[in-house]
Amino acid sequence: METRLLKYACEVYRKQSFTQAAKALNIAQPSLSQQIAKLERDLGVRLFFRDRNKVTPTPEGIRFFKRAEHILQLHEDLEREMREQSEGATGDLIIGTTVITGGHVLPPLLQSYQVQYPQVTVRLVEESTETITELTVKGHVDVSILSLPVEDSRLTTKTMLTEPLFLALPTTDEAWLPEGLTRQTPSVRLEELAGAPFILLKRGYGFRQTVLGLCAESGFQPRVAYETSSIQTALSFVKHGLGVTLVPEMVARNNIGPVYLSLASKPTRTLVFAYHKDRYLPNAARSFLDLYDRVTQESKRH
Repeated sequence: METRLLKYACEVYRKQSFTQAAKALNIAQPSLSQQIAKLERDLGVRLFFRDRNKVTPTPEGIRFFKRAEHILQLHEDLEREMREQSEGATGDLIIGTTVITGGHVLPPLLQSYQVQYPQVTVRLVEESTETITELTVKGHVDVSILSLPVEDSRLTTKTMLTEPLFLALPTTDEAWLPEGLTRQTPSVRLEELAGAPFILLKRGYGFRQTVLGLCAESGFQPRVAYETSSIQTALSFVKHGLGVTLVPEMVARNNIGPVYLSLASKPTRTLVFAYHKDRYLPNAARSFLDLYDRVTQESKRH
């Protein structure tokens, strides 16, 4: 069975359309249909149900594509590994991250990386935690920066850092703020804010779950006033008295405006590098992780 035919069939499976698959593969649709029909004859099974509007896999097809995609991944990994034996760290490095994290931890690291590995082209993918996790599992991202817990067992992790979380409050006195709370308060119990409006990241972002979990541990479910995909937007809303939110230290350190107070429970979040544990990790990604280790060790010495 030719790898080329596996690739053709998997593309039809992903697109659920011969027309769209043919465009993606840059071949003529009649030729693609003939190749898939030949594969089905050779296998002795029907892979697709075909109608005018949609192409769907048969039960045999679903089993076939699960194995076929794994074979194609192994083939791609093997080609890349063999090529890199002579070329070293070259080509593309695809890094996945959420907006809440990438802009704070990546710039100094990438600055050093590009100096040491100018032949590598770095591409960033900024999406929600949920999407980044899925892209990493599928091999569309080499290494991602996520916060614990990473729930997909197909990913392995390497710890980056652990940082405290802070409560962000408006600079104005709002009626929903607890009595006696001042900007000079050394720390606050999260349950004191049970009646306050909260501004959270949208569903699919891991940090949203972190905040909801901390509220649950404090005995209440927050009243969500606004949801956003941007931590900067959330902080702007806080600054204008529309609610409160929680932020990591790296965000608080780089955003002037709201008032930041420590929480009595001393909550933290841990960031990790995440990558597929059963796939080949490219040299460019290995070099990136090694550089982070060196930079971290040097900063500790100083």
